[in-house]
Amino acid sequence: MLLHEAFEATCERLPGKTAIICGRERVSYGELAARVAALAALLHERGVERGDRVALFLESSVEFAVAVHAVLRLGAVFMPVSALTKADKLAYILVDTRCKALLTQAHLRPVWDDALQRSPCVSSCVVAGESGQDGRLLGWPAPGSAGAGPRCRELIDQDLAAIIHTSGTTGLPKGAMLSHLNMCSAWNSVQAYLGLHEDDVIGLALPPAFSYGLYHVLMALGLGATLVLERSVAFPIKVVESLVRERVTVFPGVPTLYAALLELSGIEGHDLSALRIVTNAAAALPDVHLQRLRELLPQAQLFSMYGMTECKRISYLPPEQLDLRPTSVGRGMPNQECWLVDEAGQRLPNGSTGELVVRGSHVMRGYWEKPAETAQRLKPGAVPGERILHTGDTFRTDAEGWLYFVARSDDIIKTRGEKVAPREVENAIQALSGVLECAVVGVPDERLGQAVKAFVKVKPGAVLAERDVIRHCLARLESYMAPKSVVFVEHLPRTDSGKIRKTGLQ
Repeated sequence: MLLHEAFEATCERLPGKTAIICGRERVSYGELAARVAALAALLHERGVERGDRVALFLESSVEFAVAVHAVLRLGAVFMPVSALTKADKLAYILVDTRCKALLTQAHLRPVWDDALQRSPCVSSCVVAGESGQDGRLLGWPAPGSAGAGPRCRELIDQDLAAIIHTSGTTGLPKGAMLSHLNMCSAWNSVQAYLGLHEDDVIGLALPPAFSYGLYHVLMALGLGATLVLERSVAFPIKVVESLVRERVTVFPGVPTLYAALLELSGIEGHDLSALRIVTNAAAALPDVHLQRLRELLPQAQLFSMYGMTECKRISYLPPEQLDLRPTSVGRGMPNQECWLVDEAGQRLPNGSTGELVVRGSHVMRGYWEKPAETAQRLKPGAVPGERILHTGDTFRTDAEGWLYFVARSDDIIKTRGEKVAPREVENAIQALSGVLECAVVGVPDERLGQAVKAFVKVKPGAVLAERDVIRHCLARLESYMAPKSVVFVEHLPRTDSGKIRKTGLQ
């Protein structure tokens, strides 16, 4: 099975059914197929072929779903990039992957225009909201005479389907390479325990550029369900109104989103009875929010889950286990193995604490052209020739093997459902005039999971305020990466080797 085949079969089987609802836009499967064919034809004319990388710098939209399936049809590799990404990071991704084409939107021009000037490898930039052609800039094609559109006939499930970038400890993005087999395996395993079907209406308020949101786009359109895209997460009441209006049955979220929804006055007065499945990932829900959700949605099954970009999903807690072990993230999902190892790599029995290791066909192929980072994560397994994923996260298990998250072995911060590399934030702060040195850590936060906190030492005579540092970061980084708080210090603690010691800061 190739990743896009289920979608194509659904378009033939249910052409008149509503596939996507986005604001006032309602698109049927037949219409969506025509849009995919038109974009695939344009990219084919522009020389996009099997294995080429194509970046999707798009907000949650119909265009995003069209772009994913058009790229896959050609046998190319799609690379979703958050619409919050700044020009420096976008340019790095484009150049590092030798990206062939960029698919984006007109209102994001201030970012992609800058990045494009530094990325000569990009031969075509297709822009939704613009028309005509100006050099390598092209308007988004309207569905028309493309017919079924071109497709790659030689593709097999070992070919790459996507490269999804995640923060690295060096501050530079790492591109997790995922084959069709990797992504279809993850999809099938998640489908096996969630039990989604074509009658579902899936409400998506999460950004599709990250794997949690992305897989709901893929699963919804592959199953023949209806996908409701909600972009007004800054206004939680709009999300609730959308859930009610469209009779949404499945809703994935993260702690920050649920916290915002539960803080709404009078939310109990909205009819959310259609919801049958609610999922949470990225960080554990605080007990108080978990209880409120269960009271608000007594008819819905609530799944607590854990995963990472490198393999999509690892574990889930069956809803019937919530009362017994509310802080657990469950056990391994179908068609995979996971266990804990000690520092020597030896497998640990139940009741131990150690690093979580994962084995399965959903595990990535590696990081794009980063052999050292790949070797840190993918290590030889028991079966000759195989490699298993070392997550870098510390867990404990109880006597029955249920998993409980303890801490991250590295210093990656997980905030608002996203991963933040402290080094990247530190690099931005260091660029601020007057800063001598700094350290960034994650601190517990009830709403965010972790909050980004910066410790800054200024140069002699320099005067800086907390707002100066935060404003500086907001201008250079995605909003979720900017520090929530800044502490000015006279010195930073160090190890014997001279490195800044962050343990005490946390």
